[in-house]
Amino acid sequence: MTNDPDTLSQQDVVDTLRDASTVMLTTALPDGTLLSHPMAIQGVGDEADIWFFVSLQGGQADALRHDPHVNLAIAEAGSWLSVAGRARFVEDRALVDQLWNDQATDYFPGGKDDPDLGLLQVTGDSAQFWGVAGGPVARLTRFVTAKATGGHPPGGTSTTEL
Repeated sequence: MTNDPDTLSQQDVVDTLRDASTVMLTTALPDGTLLSHPMAIQGVGDEADIWFFVSLQGGQADALRHDPHVNLAIAEAGSWLSVAGRARFVEDRALVDQLWNDQATDYFPGGKDDPDLGLLQVTGDSAQFWGVAGGPVARLTRFVTAKATGGHPPGGTSTTEL
């Protein structure tokens, strides 16, 4: 995070996403019901584009085809990041090769050529951060200092367009 805990930059969002291994991806079903799935991040671009491998069959894929608006949520001790954006399926064999890893084989036993394997790109529109900026030690130090001095607990919220 930037030095100013009340300012969220695109780079802060990229760094937070790159540090996370899993996010909750929320989609809207045709009847408006919201449905969330844990998803393993396969890659994060400098412009805050997030890449996932996803099944091309089933309810999640159907929801993504019906309505591309999605939300990604990350929760860590004392901090939360929410990214609103749009998802699209991408055909790019070279990128699949680049992003492929052993964990993906657990979900797609046919490997990179599994007919059910889809490459999903989420392009962020905006992001919101809640909590205390910095790593765990910095957060703890700020909480202890506030408690010792009688000050307000640290933390806040910040939003940025992506």
